[in-house]
Amino acid sequence: MRCTLGVDIGTSSSKGVLVDADGAILATASRAHDVSRPHSGWVEMDGRVWWEEFVSLAGELIAAVPGVEIVGVGVSGMGPCILLADEEDEPVRPAILYGVDTRAGEQIERMTDELGAEEIARVGGALLTSQAGGPKIAWIAEREPEAWARARRLFMPASWLARRLTGEYVLDHQSASQVSPLYDIEAGRWHDEWWERYAGPIEAPELRWAGDIAGAVTADAASLTGIPEGVPVIVGTIDAWTEAVSVGAHEVGDLMLMYGTTMFMVFTNSVATGEQTLRTPSMWTTAGAFPGTRNLAGGLSTSGALTAWLKDLTGADYPELLAEAEVSGPGARGLLMLPYFAGERTPIQDPDARGVIAGLALEHTRGDLYRAALEATALGVRHNVETMRAAGADIRRIVAVGGGTQGRLWLQVVSDVTGLVQEVPEKTIGASFGAAFLAAVATAEGEPAEIRDWNPIVESIRPAPEVRALYDELFDRYRWLYESSKDLVHELAADQREASA
Repeated sequence: MRCTLGVDIGTSSSKGVLVDADGAILATASRAHDVSRPHSGWVEMDGRVWWEEFVSLAGELIAAVPGVEIVGVGVSGMGPCILLADEEDEPVRPAILYGVDTRAGEQIERMTDELGAEEIARVGGALLTSQAGGPKIAWIAEREPEAWARARRLFMPASWLARRLTGEYVLDHQSASQVSPLYDIEAGRWHDEWWERYAGPIEAPELRWAGDIAGAVTADAASLTGIPEGVPVIVGTIDAWTEAVSVGAHEVGDLMLMYGTTMFMVFTNSVATGEQTLRTPSMWTTAGAFPGTRNLAGGLSTSGALTAWLKDLTGADYPELLAEAEVSGPGARGLLMLPYFAGERTPIQDPDARGVIAGLALEHTRGDLYRAALEATALGVRHNVETMRAAGADIRRIVAVGGGTQGRLWLQVVSDVTGLVQEVPEKTIGASFGAAFLAAVATAEGEPAEIRDWNPIVESIRPAPEVRALYDELFDRYRWLYESSKDLVHELAADQREASA
């Protein structure tokens, strides 16, 4: 049986899937892991774990389907991450994660002063924020000179797996465009002058597209994983973009909402058809997963991380909390939460933002708190969507994906708060499925598969008109609460950094 294998390295777990030529899922496997938070604002992970978990997942999946013939391997992972390795491909330090890691504030300010905000936005598509990879490279160079002296290569989870599997040193354009400001988005290549200035000792990886073949499984990788030598491996990309592929939300005008540890949004427009690259200071403009596309992207720093925090804090399980949140009802019985428990990415771009719960009274329950958390993430999505539209995004279709889609209440709350219809596909397993699909297309014999056949839309979540006025008022209060509390919250964030130093 011809199959493709897809593996995604996520923030809280790695997931693998075996998929046949018709898109049927034959086996799945996962490995939970934790990130490290050694200081306030730091979020790291040992990159060696990514390969260890891939090897373990591949072995389990292959054993689950006797007689399977793997014809292609797809890889994906969280990002943008900064994993620097030495000449022998040994990590010189733990990987620095994406925008939830906010350590490089000084480097962002200095690089902006040196290069100019307008020029950075012209070259890279967006201003420097905690999401940008370049300042994190500069942070290592300045703060950890011993590690920097050994650094020779730059990886993200997908490119790390591709390297281990094939020996090829490649990175996809989409991921590269988030190593701001070192990638020229209009030219589609590394910005040589700025690369030399801020990443000089590091060899720039060869740029390809997410669905391109990086190389073939080596004999050494075959012996470790059980995947036959010579099987093609795609380049892969960042998980949010592979998630979009997994549900077919990568056509012009599509918006993908990824319900995961963080909430991520990706809107696609096309420069191949003459559309302008959309830009706005508070969002991220990136290269797309495919040639000729650009994305306007945004992300909340928490979503599933916030609901998991409440679950752990209360000792309840998700079904209990969802049932109690449904009883609580729209407005959470007078509670309003800001979901900025790990700072916030778009559109406020405020790493010193923190969570706020307003209106608490003794009669409030854990169900009210959970409802307020769901509504807080939905209000954050609305803030992003309105910012995208103000920048010119013609959103024609919205598709939901990710683990959070399993609970329909969360989907309904997001539709009610935003006023948007969300399409839900048959399979919401996410990025590992999208990676397997890209591998199937890259290795197809004859006509390649279509994602609409692999993963049809089965449900639409429509907003309830009777709660529209309530949520319009709540959104105004949400915006007001942040502006009114941010000065005090920034002082508290500074106290937290001092306490953890």
